[in-house]
Amino acid sequence: MDRRFAIGDIHGCLNKLDELISKIDPRREDTFIFLGDYLDRGDHSKEVVEYLVDLSKEVDCVFLRGNHEDMFFEYLEYGTNEGIFFANGGRRTVESYLGSLDGITNDQVARALPESHRDFFAGLAWYYEDDHYIYVHAGVKSSIPIASQDRHDLLWVRDEFIFSPTGLAKKVIFGHTPFWRPMVKPDKIGIDTGAVYGGVLTAVELPQETFIQNL
Repeated sequence: MDRRFAIGDIHGCLNKLDELISKIDPRREDTFIFLGDYLDRGDHSKEVVEYLVDLSKEVDCVFLRGNHEDMFFEYLEYGTNEGIFFANGGRRTVESYLGSLDGITNDQVARALPESHRDFFAGLAWYYEDDHYIYVHAGVKSSIPIASQDRHDLLWVRDEFIFSPTGLAKKVIFGHTPFWRPMVKPDKIGIDTGAVYGGVLTAVELPQETFIQNL
């Protein structure tokens, strides 16, 4: 029987990711949808990406773009957002790829990315949709079809989405905003449970809507 899992924000927490995936015990026919924010704040951003690249060779994986990946891409491309990127945990990402921040430029970080990681980042989707659910990193604006949503909202929206009905026919599965336990409403499920802040890493199995955590 095919199984489908969505997994929340990892933020460089390699051990919690490994524990959660081991607990799920993937099968070849499974599908995993990762909701973005693989990087920053935790100590093992590079290793998390490597883990996910390897996992995608064994099972079907969908990787969404999070706001932290968005900041990382801007840093790699232009380097003009270094202060904001580093203040939001980007220092840990750069250190995981190069071991140090001393004299580092954005060009050096870009060159340090293995080709498989470049391919991983290039393939990140803005959203994903199946027969019953819409998957995004942060959320959506009410009553706007998913294909017409503003990309900034998909990555960054919080309260306006969380506290308003979506107006969409499908339930939205999202991360981005951390809760101590999964947030469940009739039209949305939030599964960022603050793994990098001392919480757990959460997956939701669908369509059962049952939760699995690394502990």
